[in-house]
This record gives sequence, structure tokens and C-alpha cells, in this order.
Amino acid sequence: MSFFNTYERKGVLFLLLLIVVIQLLYFFVDFSPKQEISLESVDVLSFQKEIDSLKLLEIERRKPKIYPFNPSFITDYKGYKLGMNTEEIDRLLAYRKTGKYINSVKEFQKVTKISDSLLGVISPYFKFPDWVTNKNKKKDYSSKNSGDIYKAYKTNTTKFTGPKVDINNASAEQLQQVRGVGVKLAGRIIKYRSVLQGYSFMDQLYEVWYLDKEVADKVMERFSVIQKPSIKQVNVNTASFKEVLHLPYIDYELTKKIFSYRDEMAEIQSLDELKKIDSFPVDKFDRISLYLKAE
Repeated sequence: MSFFNTYERKGVLFLLLLIVVIQLLYFFVDFSPKQEISLESVDVLSFQKEIDSLKLLEIERRKPKIYPFNPSFITDYKGYKLGMNTEEIDRLLAYRKTGKYINSVKEFQKVTKISDSLLGVISPYFKFPDWVTNKNKKKDYSSKNSGDIYKAYKTNTTKFTGPKVDINNASAEQLQQVRGVGVKLAGRIIKYRSVLQGYSFMDQLYEVWYLDKEVADKVMERFSVIQKPSIKQVNVNTASFKEVLHLPYIDYELTKKIFSYRDEMAEIQSLDELKKIDSFPVDKFDRISLYLKAE
């Protein structure tokens, strides 16, 4: 008894015949292009060159921009971004703790012991105070023609004795009343205030990018921390890695150490325990503790 009728048998035979024809065409007919495209042709090379140029432009676009800065005031975070390791940053911070400042590229390398290659990359962005870069111009103050300039300089350096304004409520216009603070510096002071959630200590001004100590001191003459800021603290026992890493004064390496210690101890009972962590920056504990709590 047949399972297929006449039409179905014809359909199966036609399908088999079609498959055979396609196989024959595949094996006996040459479908390759008549003209081969050479990878060394002018058009291909020109197209590849254009692609390479676009790639280089994109790489340059993604590179972090470095702006001029005073190397004496490099923080942990900025040093990490510049490519310095922990030991190099610690040497600089220890040197600054003695009350000394970096006044030359050579002195910076002597203190930090960074490699020549890294120094060559970051040193073009060093910006030292005018009194360092223009030491030879000091003698102009004693000349007859520069008497008025010298008098003006002495007048402008007179300390401000009026009532101080709360730095956490200061406007950009108020900050610009300080000699040496322009629109950009005022903006940076306010921006860093936002990052810190408010200044808790006046010497945090020394951490503002591109703000020289001399100018920061003048700001401190007019402004003060009158009311402590309300800072949102993160629970060190429940916070995520990303939350801790984004806090001021805590870099990637320190975040890893905090989480390793937390995993080891199961729970951190008191923030003072963090001081037991190897290479923990004890000198910054008063700042780090502003942003963390142990519950």
C-alpha cells in the first residue's frame, strides 16, 4: 500500500532533482569574482589609513586631560590619577608635612623618587608660584622705577581684619574679592566644596586644584568654617565597593584594603579599627571619618 499519492510522489522527485542540480552547479560552476581585489590597492590602503586616523582621534579624545597644577599640593587621588604609586605619594606628603614645598622639577623627583619617564610626562604641567619662577625679578623692587610697584605690593598684602564669612555659604562673587582669586579659582573652590559636601577644616583649601598656598592663606583671612557641614556618612559594614571608592580621601588601593579587612573581621565595630589596616593614612583619619560610620 502506498503512503503517497501521485502528486506527492511527483513533488518528492522534483525536490530530489532540484537538490542534484544545485550540487552539480556548486561543484562544476566557478562563482569566484572575475577580478580579485588586492589588499595593497590604492583605494584599500587609503580606506585603511582613514580608519586608523579615526581610531587615533578617538584614543586622544578618551585620554584624561591634565591641566597645570602646583606639585606641592598633589593629593592621594590626584597622584593616583597621574600614575604615581603609593610610596611616591607618601614621600611627597611626608615632605609637605615638614612644612616644606616643592620649588622645582628636580626637587620633585628627588623627594618622590619617581621615574624619569613619568616625570617627563607630568612635569610639563607643573605650575610653581610666581615668586619661585621669577626669583631673578626680585631686585626690580629696589630699583627707582619700581618703587610704586613695591608700595602697591606691600599695600595689597595687608591682612584683612573684618568679620569672617562662612566658607560653606560663600558665593563666587565674595570669593573673588580675595586678591588672586578669579572666576575660575572661585568656581574650583565651590566645586571642591560640593565634592566634600562642605568644608570641615579650612586647610582643605590647600587641596583645591591649582590654588596656591599664598592665595589659600588670603582666602582664610576672610573666610572660616563657622558652621560645620552636614555630611551624609556611609556605613562601612554595608557599603558597596563603588560607594566607598567615591568618597573623598579614599583611593582604589585603600578601598581594597578596607574591604579585605571587613571580610576578615566579618564586621567593623569602630572606625578606629581602620587604623590597624596596613599603610592606612592615619594622618587623614579625621577627614576619612567624616564620610564613614560603623554600625
